[in-house]
Amino acid sequence: MRIERSPGGIYHGAIKKTEIAMQTILITGSSSGYGLETARQFLGKGWNVIATMRSPREGVLPSSASLRILPLDVTQEKSIASVIEHAGPIDVLVNNAGIGVVGAFEATPISHIRKVFDTNTFGVMAMTQAVIPQMRQRRSGVIVNVTSSTTLSPFPLAAAYTASKTAIEGFTASLAHELAFFNIRTKLVEPGYAPTTRFSENTSIRVEDLIPPAYAKFAAPIFEGFAKPALTTKETDVAEAVWAAVNDPSDQLHFPAGADAVALARAGLRK
Repeated sequence: MRIERSPGGIYHGAIKKTEIAMQTILITGSSSGYGLETARQFLGKGWNVIATMRSPREGVLPSSASLRILPLDVTQEKSIASVIEHAGPIDVLVNNAGIGVVGAFEATPISHIRKVFDTNTFGVMAMTQAVIPQMRQRRSGVIVNVTSSTTLSPFPLAAAYTASKTAIEGFTASLAHELAFFNIRTKLVEPGYAPTTRFSENTSIRVEDLIPPAYAKFAAPIFEGFAKPALTTKETDVAEAVWAAVNDPSDQLHFPAGADAVALARAGLRK
């Protein structure tokens, strides 16, 4: 398999335009975790996959004529414009790119909270806005926004992160109404706690720096619980939920992913 470089980044082979019939998916944040597993899932199902990441690298996904890897920073307008230009027709957009933040809200710098919102909230909105015109013109398409189980039940030490994801829940629910007029389906995938991902590493501030001494006693049992969770989410759970959401023809909006997220969603329905 020949690996080439184009103005849009690295890609493996070429995707035939004649094969595009609800078969091309663009996934943000594909370098690891949920995005990487979702890319694998759709490649395995025979889809054309455009996997995007801030710093593309070879070898993260199996070589395939159906795969392109493009650079994308969802916080930069020029980067978004470039990936849309080089991607060609997009049938499905999965907004998965995100950064985490865990710690006492009091200790979390507003500058870092803005950074979290730039990726988790405004990045999702910007990517969505960028693909709507082509989907509207074709009167078809699916947009899947990956949020979090923190939107299903409040978690301590996650106020800023929860706010960034809850904003997307409301955004997506409202957007679903206006895009349905153009036959564009809009979905939410809500993953639970996944200890095998790089969530705690995907931040520029260490958790330890966001737990002041005054919060130590409060935080200790919470972190002990994180170390021994009763239920968790695997990357494959999220990939399967994205697959289900993309292929769901109904108006179902929420797709919890992982045993813990499903339990929280069911508990919420019983209230």
